[in-house]
Amino acid sequence: MVTTLVTIPSEYGYVLLAATSTFFVNTYHGLLTSRYRKASGIKYPTAYASAEQADKDPKAYTFNCAQRAHNNFTENLTPFLGALLIAGTKFPVYAAAIGGAWSLGRVLFARGYTSGGPQGRMVGAIMGSLCDFTLKLMAGYVSLGYALGW
Repeated sequence: MVTTLVTIPSEYGYVLLAATSTFFVNTYHGLLTSRYRKASGIKYPTAYASAEQADKDPKAYTFNCAQRAHNNFTENLTPFLGALLIAGTKFPVYAAAIGGAWSLGRVLFARGYTSGGPQGRMVGAIMGSLCDFTLKLMAGYVSLGYALGW
């Protein structure tokens, strides 16, 4: 068995700041969803307005967009955080910058989705996807380095 010692770089605090930013992005999503739920009159525990409701009522449609944006955020959060935290062990400043850009992209995604429907989310989606993919590549490289001892 080979023992690998992982040393956390002094700049790793930036990575933790980028990770912490996602707490606030999640809160932003929750506030948007709550605001549009209230405006639409969709009561708990209903997760989405029905297709009929959304077709007839723009407020119900916007609530669905906010809810979908929030769900998409939570679906992507875990792999993003894993990639960020792994990549940050070797490339803390780059990983943190990309992680911060990902959070900004997720805010743009939510704002765009709720103001312009599915097409409105594209700027944030592209930004977030590029950041996410880059971090995953970095994490793969770092993980391979740890596995192979280089």
